Amino acid sequence: MADSAQNPRDEQPVITVKNLVKRYGSLAAVDDVSFSLREGEIFGIIGPNGAGKTTTVECISGLRAPDSGSISVYGLSPRRDRDKIREFMGVQLQESALPPRLKVGEALQLFASFYPNPLDPQEVLESLGMKHIERVAFKKLSGGQKQRVSIALALVGNPKIAILDELTTGLDPEARRDTWALIERMRGRGVTVILVTHFMDEAETLCDRVALISNGRLRALDAPEAIAAEAGGNRLRFVPSQPVDDATLYAVHGVQAVERKDRYVTVTGTGDLAASLINALAAAGVQVSEVEARHGNLDDAFIKLTRDTAPAASEEVET
Repeated sequence: MADSAQNPRDEQPVITVKNLVKRYGSLAAVDDVSFSLREGEIFGIIGPNGAGKTTTVECISGLRAPDSGSISVYGLSPRRDRDKIREFMGVQLQESALPPRLKVGEALQLFASFYPNPLDPQEVLESLGMKHIERVAFKKLSGGQKQRVSIALALVGNPKIAILDELTTGLDPEARRDTWALIERMRGRGVTVILVTHFMDEAETLCDRVALISNGRLRALDAPEAIAAEAGGNRLRFVPSQPVDDATLYAVHGVQAVERKDRYVTVTGTGDLAASLINALAAAGVQVSEVEARHGNLDDAFIKLTRDTAPAASEEVET
């Protein structure tokens, strides 16, 4: 799927990834992936387990060296200029952890000391609602509290860019919602956020655009609602007042599939399917009743776009 608005604003992108390739033996974990990010954007990377999401962001952060392609972060190379990029990039990795006895406040002080112009750790604790756990050891924190600490550590260096990998995995619904609010606060600070997630509702709620990667390749790049509308499809179920043949239905703009069961006809397609179909049938003298409409969402698009692209189980690696 082409990106209809890869860089909607006129300013230069802050991150540009071109033809990125990373292999592990014969497996291409990332295979010719390209995209760019604008400043202040929440950019989601979604895809199945083992799709290449984490490898992609590890290459952007300089933790892995790509085999080919190029990455520019504010005009710098993550490999050649890694130390410079560390000064303005915060990273929360999927498997990050702290020494079990290290207290939250101590961790923030330690991480702040790594940066030339950090935020005040006390202000970070206050802004993220974490002051009450400042003296609590990491091992005693709940899952949601640990995720808050991860965000705080990614923020305390006063970054221009934050990479957050599977931030809400394992959290209960309330903790997830709280974490979403924290990510939106990061955008309020002017931070550009790369959010790696396998939760489609999370991507739909938070992200300005998403890149869907499957089997190492970029399958879609656009706003979540645009991907849902184009690939997710809409569904209309109805009972026609008289028989209507498939040719009449397929002639309606946007119709992609027709199913029949008993009295019911179910049509799947894109765009404003319900209005187009009902108007076309009315013009043909067919009325509809018992109408049920369902809009496609990012979950539907995810399933459709990744159904035939998942790697074989024997080829999967942690990527």
